[in-house]
Amino acid sequence: MSRSQVALLGLGLLLMLLLYMGLPGPPDQTSWLWRDPNVTILAGFTPGNAPIFYREVIPFHRVRRLDVVLLHGKAFNSYTWEQLGTLQLLAQRGYRAVALDLPGFGNSAPSKEAGTEAGRAELLERVLQDLEVKNAVLTPTLILYGELDRILARESLRQLRHLPNHSVVKLRDAGHACYLHKPQDFHLALLAFLDHLP
Repeated sequence: MSRSQVALLGLGLLLMLLLYMGLPGPPDQTSWLWRDPNVTILAGFTPGNAPIFYREVIPFHRVRRLDVVLLHGKAFNSYTWEQLGTLQLLAQRGYRAVALDLPGFGNSAPSKEAGTEAGRAELLERVLQDLEVKNAVLTPTLILYGELDRILARESLRQLRHLPNHSVVKLRDAGHACYLHKPQDFHLALLAFLDHLP
């Protein structure tokens, strides 16, 4: 082999090594969680005198899993769950998900019915019937809270621990709206909980 052939072979090997080094590493084991699936989000109002606005996704898979109903806090509405990608992620994993605008929030008008605890329970029951939510997760219960929550965490956790068959997940370095502060951790905890239900 001539000197020029050895030099060309060396350059070729060097180029191949540089190209190999420039290849991306192995995919992140959880990267599937946050890709942007092509999901249609349906929106509408429940029938009746006090209509409730909702957003809904239908699962990708023919074999449906449980129905997941997403509520919101005082500063949010159903759009929060769309922005975070929670609706899309649940559909991708085979869950039907329904996010509600509670009375007086988002696109839902205020309601006298929601003025009492009993009224709120009746309203939620009616909405679930109207939307034909048949197999929603009621128990067991997942209690998620942020480690840095100084607003409600201690008191809420004390009250919620009385729920039967519950599990608690504390999201590190997250505040009151822990799903906003740590959406990836929130989604992982939610899916781990849901995926282990019968």
